Amino acid sequence: MAMDQATLDQLLTIVKRFVREKLMPLEEYVEEHDEIPTDLIEEMKALGLFGLSIPESYGGLGLNMIEEAIVMQEVGYTSPAFRSVFATNVGIGSQGILIDGTSEQKEKYLPKLASGEYIGSFALTEPDAGSDAASIQMRAKLDGDSYVLNGTKRYITNAPRAGLFTVMARTGTTEERAHGVSAFIVESKSDGIRLGKPDKKMGQRGTKTCDVIFENVRVPAENLIGGKEGMGFKTAMKVLDRGRLHMAAVATGTAKRLIDESVRYASEREQFGEPIANFQLIQAMLADSQTEYLAAKAMTEASARNLDSGQDIKMEASCCKLFATEMVGRVADRAVQIHGGAGYISEYAVEHFYRDVRLFRLYEGTSQIQQLVIAKEMLKS
Repeated sequence: MAMDQATLDQLLTIVKRFVREKLMPLEEYVEEHDEIPTDLIEEMKALGLFGLSIPESYGGLGLNMIEEAIVMQEVGYTSPAFRSVFATNVGIGSQGILIDGTSEQKEKYLPKLASGEYIGSFALTEPDAGSDAASIQMRAKLDGDSYVLNGTKRYITNAPRAGLFTVMARTGTTEERAHGVSAFIVESKSDGIRLGKPDKKMGQRGTKTCDVIFENVRVPAENLIGGKEGMGFKTAMKVLDRGRLHMAAVATGTAKRLIDESVRYASEREQFGEPIANFQLIQAMLADSQTEYLAAKAMTEASARNLDSGQDIKMEASCCKLFATEMVGRVADRAVQIHGGAGYISEYAVEHFYRDVRLFRLYEGTSQIQQLVIAKEMLKS
């Protein structure tokens, strides 16, 4: 259900102010310390950021997709690490429960996710299963009124902060591929869960990812999402349309930040006795970035509206995610080029954004996976 315009405008004003007055000033701190201050996370909870997409009936704000896309463009204007704290609750950490969970599962977990009491984490990727998610090996064996989980998950966002995991595990045979995968809600305090060492990443410092090792972890059978085996892969796929539009919106917001940084620097930096903004080759890079930014913004918002109207947007979502995340990589590259040598120095924001945005092309399905999805949808008879 859509917000009234006045309420949405108020929310956007609050988020924009929070991003510019609270988050942006802390970008250097996060880069240096690889940590987001706890009091800042508490402010995110108070603002309702953890429950953006969770219905009001469960304590969230209940944004529809176009509203979420607009808000996430504002959030994308600052370092991606800030978004990562609450984004799993907005997306893959809650949506599987919301879409396919039982009424009991929704009542028990969605309010805690909406408030930020629990940070949700989505555990799908494994050491030998990434893009081919149907090949996961982690096992879940029914034993009485519980399932026993064994296996390792890799690169799991927010694992060190998680209050619960949505875990994809194989309840069927390997030959069943996707049809043998089930989804479970697993509380992080469960016996037998062990975290690997924190991943040292190219960028996005302040985000927390690591391996999650499950050793004979007993999960109540009532925590099988939807109460039916073999539906896990379908649940994961259902959350991807929204998740891909979410990422496209974030990438679009980050592109706007990079463009603003580039315009500011080009207007202030002088060479040959005048601002470099007067040079046509600099102008060409700015113009290309602005054009691509507006294209990504338009297609993402249009697809978000289509999703809200009930249309099947599987192909559109992949198109948006592919274009927007590739686009912001090109914009980041031009931003560094416009800054010249300064763009390679950590004193300037474009240096860390150049590293940060590289990940956008990998998660929620790599660019190559998006291409396959798009082509497959195009070739359907």
